[in-house]
Amino acid sequence: MQMRIGGKEVSSADERWIPVINPATGEEIDRVPEGTLYEVDDAVSAAHSAFDGWAKRTTRERGSILFHAAGMVREHHQELARLLTMEQGKLLRDSVDEIRGYANILEFYAGISGAMQGEYINLGSSGDALVRREPLGVCGAIIPWNMPAIIMGWKLAPALLAGNTMVFKPSSNAPLTCLSLASILERSGLPEGVLNVVTGKGEIVGEGMVRHPAIRKISFTGDRVTGGRVRELAGSHLKEITLELGGSDPMIVWKDADIGKAVAGAVRGRFYNAGQTCTAVKRLYVHHDVVKEFITRLRHRVEELKVGNGMDPAVDMGPLSGRAQLDRVISFVNTVERKGQGTILTGGGVPSGPSYGKGFFYFPTLVTDTVPECVLLEHEVFGPVLPIVPVPDLETAIIQANSTRYGLGASVWTRDLSVIREVFSSVAAGVVWVNRHLTLPPEIPFGGVKESGMGRENGVSAYQAYTRTKSLFINW
Repeated sequence: MQMRIGGKEVSSADERWIPVINPATGEEIDRVPEGTLYEVDDAVSAAHSAFDGWAKRTTRERGSILFHAAGMVREHHQELARLLTMEQGKLLRDSVDEIRGYANILEFYAGISGAMQGEYINLGSSGDALVRREPLGVCGAIIPWNMPAIIMGWKLAPALLAGNTMVFKPSSNAPLTCLSLASILERSGLPEGVLNVVTGKGEIVGEGMVRHPAIRKISFTGDRVTGGRVRELAGSHLKEITLELGGSDPMIVWKDADIGKAVAGAVRGRFYNAGQTCTAVKRLYVHHDVVKEFITRLRHRVEELKVGNGMDPAVDMGPLSGRAQLDRVISFVNTVERKGQGTILTGGGVPSGPSYGKGFFYFPTLVTDTVPECVLLEHEVFGPVLPIVPVPDLETAIIQANSTRYGLGASVWTRDLSVIREVFSSVAAGVVWVNRHLTLPPEIPFGGVKESGMGRENGVSAYQAYTRTKSLFINW
């Protein structure tokens, strides 16, 4: 097997390799090179060498390559989706949606490429000014395993459109789809050295990228603690940074909500991708007047969910990403039970039997009767566990929604415009949904407040974040 890493081809005899495990079976499906600081240096050198030529192209020329790549991705979306499900575990139909979503991101940035021009400013008797946007240089992106295709698109598309070159590190848990998508970009006309993928451990490759003086911007998606480390190291080199550090998204169900739609939204919002999504519903606040009916209907829906291999079209929820992730979820639920922090209404265990094999499965779980200090309410739980909290009024709902260090997303389910207005203005979050959750189209800026991060993905603002302005004053 051969693979592109840091601008060169390597064979299995060259370096140490990291196994990629199918979380539904526990079996190794492939291996990727365990990169070192040497590969990081090679990748940065390749990106630096390619920068001038890439930056001199027009945004329309760069956008046409993204558009061509999007077409190739759509042509091969089924095989890419199967690869994504095998390495990450999510349902095949959700993998199809994610691959198509990646293509949609490329198409969005290709579509705005012709409009990404500078500004002319008439200063009257003082003359005129021209303001243009220039690329930053070599940029670095470090992504997690939960939504690898989508997050790759969020970071690469605006950076490349702006004329930057990139060193990109995928997660060791799910690198294969990213490598395939990078290959498609090259086959679509992306010049050699513009995109360089380095696989390996975060503490070696990731930290090496953040420390490298020639990388001018780091975009990182991951946990809060690692994000703090990235910010500290990047600051010492005055690098630009974008950080998306997870969330503990509240979902508020008001007394006038459509209960059927809200229940469906909670099921999708919490148990999509086995709960392993930064913007998943992680805390559910339901008005006292409707909480009994809501819980009854939600429990019925959750107990109908079938857990299993994401390749099976009859399955509703796949596995956790690996042993470490499964152990963390088990630990959270065990803490709730041991400390009396809540009541396990349904779920709360690991399924057994021949059909589950050595996979990392966990039953979808609902928890009621939570105490204020419940770990499920204080921490980001990256798994299929949902605490439900009754609330008497909107003020209480908003106070509790804001009670964590996170502020990524939130949703409110209501027909009342005054409730919508109050939640939107008062809940600390980068995005607020009404009668829906999770949707993040590429046109809309996305990011967090508080300890959920800084900077924004998506939209024109993400493109601008990969540029700096340069002004020209003319006195006639």
